[in-house]
Amino acid sequence: MAASWEPEVGALLEEARRTFHKEFGSAPTLAVSAPGRVNLIGEHTDYNDGLVLPMALELVTVMVGIPRLDGLISLVTTSEYADEPRQVEFPVPTAEQPLEPGMPRWANYVKGVIQHYPAAGPLPGFSAVVASSVPLGGGLSSSASLEVATYTFLQQLCPDSGAAATRAQVCQRAEHSFAGVPCGIMDQLISLFGQKGHALLIDCRSLETRPVPLSDPGVAVLITNSNVRHSLGSSEYPIRRRQCELAAKALGKKSLREVDMKDLEAGKELLTKEEHRRARHVVGEIQRTSEAAAALSASNYKAFGRLMVESHNSLRDDYEVSCPELDQLVTLALSVPGVYGSRMTGGGFGGCTVTLLEADAATRAMQHIQEQYKGTATFYLSKAADGAKVQPL
Repeated sequence: MAASWEPEVGALLEEARRTFHKEFGSAPTLAVSAPGRVNLIGEHTDYNDGLVLPMALELVTVMVGIPRLDGLISLVTTSEYADEPRQVEFPVPTAEQPLEPGMPRWANYVKGVIQHYPAAGPLPGFSAVVASSVPLGGGLSSSASLEVATYTFLQQLCPDSGAAATRAQVCQRAEHSFAGVPCGIMDQLISLFGQKGHALLIDCRSLETRPVPLSDPGVAVLITNSNVRHSLGSSEYPIRRRQCELAAKALGKKSLREVDMKDLEAGKELLTKEEHRRARHVVGEIQRTSEAAAALSASNYKAFGRLMVESHNSLRDDYEVSCPELDQLVTLALSVPGVYGSRMTGGGFGGCTVTLLEADAATRAMQHIQEQYKGTATFYLSKAADGAKVQPL
């Protein structure tokens, strides 16, 4: 049984080119891509100034287009968004007339980056088509890949005046202010700075990154999409973030990154039971991520897999962001010989699991999961890929 493959970059660019010619009557002159990501371990730690270990995927968002001189921005997406138009047009923002979020919602990610882009000169209008192979709502950062693709496209129109880390912060700010999602900075950083054949250990406090080798041909990363999305996800995310902030404050710390397990247990009486469980997950997860990076560097896949399972159990029991479908997918994966570890990945309440396994066990694992899973699973096998880049046309 083969994994469900999405279009490669070349095919996606061709789709975007055809759509651009159909919609705008000419050929695009600029093209960029930015990947989605899967987080191998380090969940809900990024907004706590913690450590994360994602890898960029071969699933990408591409943007093709041309500059225009009439001060307008015209966007078309090839993706299907329920009950939302696929095309939108608006003026280039000015100090007097800034952009504001609105409909269609998918365009808010683009608008937010445009509004906050640190242009070194006047930003021209443009026409652009967006196409993506990153599944929407699957926890693989389709939003960050769209934001980073937009930023990379704007760089081709007008150079930016910010430092490298500023690019990720601009994209994060766009998601906060235009999409209303108080996300951490992991997704934007890995989409920008992913390296082929490597995961990326990111310190979300200092924004320092360190590549961790992940190119062993005998090992595979399998992403399994549960194809469920529970409505709790969007409402519970800011609640979890607030609980972490309250826990850190009660312990007299700026963030949970400054707390170790000894501190947490000593200050247990200062926290509600719920805050204590949330903090216990975050503090433990930061430690697990550090250990996992060391294990991966040493090609100790059994240790890495054990940490993945510990991470999932903590997300299920202490952070309470898993769901029956994700738990079932993890259990099914772990029952297959050759699987090192499996866990939910992303915000939770649906979306995907990530599994580290022997490469020759991938087909066996997919077949077993598809036969036993109560829903319909979609599979992606991806190598660790590069971050955002300008594409030839």
